[in-house]
Amino acid sequence: MSRAPDVPHRRLLLKGALAAGALAVTPTAVTPTAATAAPKSPPFVNPLVRQRADPYIHRHADGHYYFTATVPEYDRIVLRRSRTLNGLATAAESVIWTKHATGVMGAHIWAPEIHRIGGKWYVYFASAPAESVWDIRIWVLENANPDPLKGTWVEKGQVKTAWETFSLDATTFSHRGIRYLVWAQHEPGMDNNTALWLSKMANPWTLTGPQVRLSTPEYDWETVGYKVNEGPAVLARNGRLFLSYSASATDHHYCMGLLTIDADADLMDPANWSKSPTPVFTSNDTTKQYGPGHNCFTVAEDGRSDVLVYHARQYKEIVGDPLNDPNRHTRVQKLGWHADGTPDFGTPVADTVTDTEVAS
Repeated sequence: MSRAPDVPHRRLLLKGALAAGALAVTPTAVTPTAATAAPKSPPFVNPLVRQRADPYIHRHADGHYYFTATVPEYDRIVLRRSRTLNGLATAAESVIWTKHATGVMGAHIWAPEIHRIGGKWYVYFASAPAESVWDIRIWVLENANPDPLKGTWVEKGQVKTAWETFSLDATTFSHRGIRYLVWAQHEPGMDNNTALWLSKMANPWTLTGPQVRLSTPEYDWETVGYKVNEGPAVLARNGRLFLSYSASATDHHYCMGLLTIDADADLMDPANWSKSPTPVFTSNDTTKQYGPGHNCFTVAEDGRSDVLVYHARQYKEIVGDPLNDPNRHTRVQKLGWHADGTPDFGTPVADTVTDTEVAS
């Protein structure tokens, strides 16, 4: 979730600057079959889903894409399903959970992600108590029904980390038979908003510890407005794991960085991770896309082509608090690859030109 609320309480709180199976590290990677894979993926339509930020798309073994994201009202968790990526644009949207009227999970419902773990569905999201809206923490829902649009979503509780501090944007992955959680959190005594943390998991809602810091905002492009590393996403390809993340405030300065580690290395040793000194995905005046970030990865209908999913705005200037601007739209585009086996994010593509727009 992109967040840079201009709220004195938060500035005081944050000192004014303040992660099923080895392949499940890319839970959207599905081996194509005659029943589920198209011979060729169609061109993407952008924006894919309007006014849906922090998008997450899971391609399941049943051949469907499952989509969830932050809604502008910050009050509920929604889910869409389609057999095609473009179909998510018009797919029916179901509300699978609504915030509490009082107490915990009562405000700022941010950045949900849906994962399939051990035969059950899990949603990770951030929220705060209704009475203390900046005390944001990570929470988990569970659904045992094979169909996540049916059954009952059970509240499994808060993911307890080392400190009771501002924490959010959890994602989970499995590598070499071990499940991990990656998330963003403020470390007491650190002059930042949030850094990126990694821990092994005992089950989908419990960390085993220890937790290690993978990245903290240090470069100029990570510290514009706020000192932020957040929105982690993990992709395993070419003998490496790539961890993308978002940085800086939620206006046009919002951008993406990248961490890389050899797949054979110890993930829990921060020294094994390398960090790009420059952003890998930024605003673009030519295509008129601003503040691209909080991404995830999926694959196209062919089951092979990697796809970058993210949100961005269509304009640079924002009136008032960016957190109150609803127009962060979900977007998708092809993820390329460099000759050295590292991802080529390119630039955020321009909006799709429709036949109606051409005619006018």
